[in-house]
Amino acid sequence: MKKVKIRGLFIIAGTIFLFWGALIATKGIYDAFSGEPEANYFSSYKWEFVSRAEWLRWSGLELVYGLSSFALGIYLRKIARSFGEYQEKKDD
Repeated sequence: MKKVKIRGLFIIAGTIFLFWGALIATKGIYDAFSGEPEANYFSSYKWEFVSRAEWLRWSGLELVYGLSSFALGIYLRKIARSFGEYQEKKDD
């Protein structure tokens, strides 16, 4: 029997998802209220290539993706508490 560290895997994955989700959700909020697509810098007038409705739909997608990643991170960190520090595994 060998011991495999299992709780740390959930904690590391949860932390990564928490950080990534917070970052993307913040970007989604920024894009919804004050951001604009980069295509606006290269067009003759603003919102020529990407409409405001399309941009708001994109920022909403970013916000939902970020919040779901954040929630997954919280879930992984909570579920890590139910596991022991080590899991015993049979040798191959």
